[in-house]
Amino acid sequence: MAMTAEKQTVFDWIDQHRAELSRQHLAVWNFAEPAWREYRSAAFFVDVLRKAGFDVEAGSATMPTAFCATYGRGGPVLAAYAEYDAVPGMSQAPVTYRKPREGFHRSAAGHTDPHSALGMGALAGVLAAKAAMERHKLPGTIKFFGEPAEKVCGSKPVHAAHGYYDDLDAAISFHPTSLPALANSTVWDTHCGAYWSKIYTFECREPETWGSAGSREGTNNSHTTARAPAALDAVCLMYTTTKYTKEAMLPHRGTWTLNEFILVAGQATSDNLAPTFSQIQFSWRCPNLDMAERILDVLERNAQHVAAITHCDVRSDWVTRTRVGLPNHAMAEITYRNLELAGPPTLPEEAKVFAREIQKTLGLTPMAEPFMPEITELTPPQVGEARLRQSLPPWQTNYTSDDYVEYTWHAPTSRLYIGRAMLRPPSADYRYPDWPRNALGGFPPAIDPLWYTAGRTIGATLVELMTSPAEVARAKAEFVERTGGGIGGSRWVPPLLPKGFRAPVHYRWPEYVTTPRGDEWWIPNEPGDAS
Repeated sequence: MAMTAEKQTVFDWIDQHRAELSRQHLAVWNFAEPAWREYRSAAFFVDVLRKAGFDVEAGSATMPTAFCATYGRGGPVLAAYAEYDAVPGMSQAPVTYRKPREGFHRSAAGHTDPHSALGMGALAGVLAAKAAMERHKLPGTIKFFGEPAEKVCGSKPVHAAHGYYDDLDAAISFHPTSLPALANSTVWDTHCGAYWSKIYTFECREPETWGSAGSREGTNNSHTTARAPAALDAVCLMYTTTKYTKEAMLPHRGTWTLNEFILVAGQATSDNLAPTFSQIQFSWRCPNLDMAERILDVLERNAQHVAAITHCDVRSDWVTRTRVGLPNHAMAEITYRNLELAGPPTLPEEAKVFAREIQKTLGLTPMAEPFMPEITELTPPQVGEARLRQSLPPWQTNYTSDDYVEYTWHAPTSRLYIGRAMLRPPSADYRYPDWPRNALGGFPPAIDPLWYTAGRTIGATLVELMTSPAEVARAKAEFVERTGGGIGGSRWVPPLLPKGFRAPVHYRWPEYVTTPRGDEWWIPNEPGDAS
């Protein structure tokens, strides 16, 4: 693909600001804030964008750590986004041995994918495209979203339910690759599937009416009478009952998962009082919406029976509810052409030295080339599609989950994957632990090539869309055809959360807290425990 003056401006801008962007990435990586609690990370992006001249709405769509930043006028309305949430239990310092970040509990959050690089790559691309717009007087409007809580697929269904995507002409979704076979590529047909999540709250409002409480005459008192099973038993029974019925939810086909997280359990500090409040979250990933509905049906029935057994009331509330991804070949082709122009990531020797030290720590023989070769190679979209389809049954049209799929139902959207530093295994059956991957994400020589390549690709794609009305029209025509008429068409799927849905930010999500002991993870360090 030929280089244009506008794209050269994008590449030049990123090169000129590469050192600053690297420092900014490391700052977000060190924030390591989990879902719905990314206060400093979101504030960082808002500040940078406002200083760059964007009009920024902070706290968009009832989400305190979300934002919507807009720049430009006229032309196509083009979207990109940053993510910046980390994952509880993945704290790791950027060193060649297992060690949590200094001063925090080993169960504190850390960046795994890492979303810090996702956000920085998208930010670099958007700021570089803005520089090209200014220099070359390009007509167009960029909408850059801050999307928190991707690890619970949280924000994009909420933005969609509030109508934030309805005016888009095209969107670019970027993610560090999780699959070496799809490194440095764009998704062709098999986009992500559905991710649904609900919280079940059990409350024992009247424990004193439990039928077997018995008489309180004579020596009987509240320390010796029977108590209601109540909320602690409810959350335990909901957990076990769902495990028992999991095999009866769906046929044994396709790739689907169901997992749980206990937010609150009991809240009793006296042994004779019935625990009155508990909450458990269930999250499930499915290739299609019908399978997601079948799981929901079983969960709802389980909750009602458990509440009856334990003398509790129960209510259920959505955390998130995504659609499945809709392909757009035109956008996949446009974005991949610009990836070819940008070139795949290249890893310097300094990154390889770091990787070899990790291999030594793990008792492996250090390799001359310690990284998987796929991460520095381009993968044409059709080739990546063929590789992915080898492991899927023909009927399955979607695979795994990510809430970017919400964009695909509002505008033609490309899904861009860029290779990240992945250690080469010594044998086909060897699996590295998680901490080396997380450590590499905080080591600039290993992680900077990822966001650098993504930024160049995103920026070049944005300016191509601004300068090529025919390409935008081609992508939109495909979107209209696939949806049976565009938004509201016969095959269009509307947002699954209700209009104006309030984000579930009020729950007891894991977070950092400030106490008289200082700043710490919500699970405090034990006395004398530096890790």
